[in-house]
Amino acid sequence: MTQATSHERTPEAAPSGPHAIDLRETFERLRAATRAHPSPSYEERMEGLGRLADAVLARQGEMVAAVRRDFGNRSEYETKLAEILVALDGIKFVRQHLKAWMRPERRHVSLTYQPGRAYVLRQPLGVVGVISPWNYPFQLALAPTAAAVAAGNRVLIKPSEYTPESTETLKRILADAFDRDTVSVVTGGPEVGEAFSRLPFDHLLYTGSTEVGRLVMRAAAENLVPVTLELGGKSPTIVHADYPVERAAERIAWGKCMNAGQTCIAPDYVLVHESKARALTDAIGATVRRYYPTLAQNPDYTAVVNARHYERLGRLLVDAVAKGARKLEINPANETLPKEGRKIAPTLLTDVSDGMRVMQEEIFGPLLPIVTYRTLDDAIAYVNARPRPLALYYFDHDSRRARRLLERTVSGGACINETLLQFGVEDMPFGGVGPSGMGAYHGKKGFLTFSHEKAVFRQARWNATWLLAPPYGARITKLFGLLLR
Repeated sequence: MTQATSHERTPEAAPSGPHAIDLRETFERLRAATRAHPSPSYEERMEGLGRLADAVLARQGEMVAAVRRDFGNRSEYETKLAEILVALDGIKFVRQHLKAWMRPERRHVSLTYQPGRAYVLRQPLGVVGVISPWNYPFQLALAPTAAAVAAGNRVLIKPSEYTPESTETLKRILADAFDRDTVSVVTGGPEVGEAFSRLPFDHLLYTGSTEVGRLVMRAAAENLVPVTLELGGKSPTIVHADYPVERAAERIAWGKCMNAGQTCIAPDYVLVHESKARALTDAIGATVRRYYPTLAQNPDYTAVVNARHYERLGRLLVDAVAKGARKLEINPANETLPKEGRKIAPTLLTDVSDGMRVMQEEIFGPLLPIVTYRTLDDAIAYVNARPRPLALYYFDHDSRRARRLLERTVSGGACINETLLQFGVEDMPFGGVGPSGMGAYHGKKGFLTFSHEKAVFRQARWNATWLLAPPYGARITKLFGLLLR
């Protein structure tokens, strides 16, 4: 979901030193707590989740301030919407349904095995590892933690080193809600990230780039640790020729400019019918000018997280223009945007081609390529010729066409006539497919991801299994004659 996180090099030998020692000691402490109390009660889980919600509410001002310091500037309202509100909605949903999810689930028993009973018992896995990214440093740490705690697990979190102020606030929130034998946080750079990936967790969830996800999966495989990978990729937006371009522009601009495009499910490029390309480009420009009449000192417009990513986006832009792309920079007040402020004006790119890096890499910033198509089949083929994305957005009032497009494309999730909001619907699974991810969480799916579903068969006191025992002969021959009809 991000362009980089804690891991920047291929895991080799596990690092040594004080950070690695502290990491191992913390992990062993959580594992010992799991052995001592392997299945927290419903009441214990509910109390912990309730304290977590209270802590988030109590420290929301600190959260807003911490993210702003980490980014240089991040809109207060984007933090409240995308971090605080989404996290609280998720915790609330889990608490509303946890009792039903924990209840053993009866399963069908065929005539062969009756009068026995079968059911599935959902148990905690043990110690869950969470590697969270910098782009939403609270929500993407709190959501999997809440799901893992709801399932009865202990949790060890490794946040990104790119957002240290947010990490310190996250630690205070979690300390308010849980004792250190339930949820702990470890900090550090790439060496700690590598060592973290190699720990023998009972499950590991990583949120970050596809490239680093491969390294995490490789490291986890050494201990046969199951992984959930929440990655990213190039999420397409398709606008049908019949859809009003002004409406599409509003939702595309909102989804792209949220967090200055530093969102895993942000629209990465737009496919628009060739007859509407100019109109859509103009409409997006007009919308952005209305949303952000100024940029440099506008508290609503978010900065790029650090110099490294600011420079990376600059290189993507230079490469595209050098290879023939036309650039439309949307800077309503014609301001000079100082490099040290790390704000990049929303920029539309037309006449793009596959040879440009901006069409090969996840952008993760406020650059938006516009690609034209002639028929909807052409647009579908364009999407299907590329790695499967984390999200797909389609703008069209014709439900039959929308259904056809959904059936013929594969993506982690999708929105019709909207962007981003599929992530916030807690009763739907969130996850990618192929290069955009593996596994899913949110809502019940998150509870199940961090649970072991144990199959249990209970034999009745009076049963006929003696009919299946040797010595075999006429009796069992007759029985098979009945069962195999």
